[in-house]
Amino acid sequence: MKPTQKETSGTSFYDTTINCSVATFKKVLGEPVYDGNDGLDKVNFEWEMETEEGDVFTVYDWKEYRPLNENEIIEWHIGGMSGRITEQAKREIKEAIVQNEVVKSR
Repeated sequence: MKPTQKETSGTSFYDTTINCSVATFKKVLGEPVYDGNDGLDKVNFEWEMETEEGDVFTVYDWKEYRPLNENEIIEWHIGGMSGRITEQAKREIKEAIVQNEVVKSR
């Protein structure tokens, strides 16, 4: 999994979510492509990524309508071109979070 330069328009939500904090995502996904944490839009943060197979996906908060504390755990949407891709993205994100926790605890 890595940030992508590929086009992500056309990705959709296929009921794939993940609970995490902004701070953790920044550690495992890098800096978001969109960071408008003012609560005025439907999305405060968004990452554009691709899976190990090269399929694009997005990770974003949805309709929080408030500034987010970077350490609070919220539900994030994972968007992709199919449910298969969003589920694969979720597996890769979870794996990256676990690897980050292992490294942090050493």
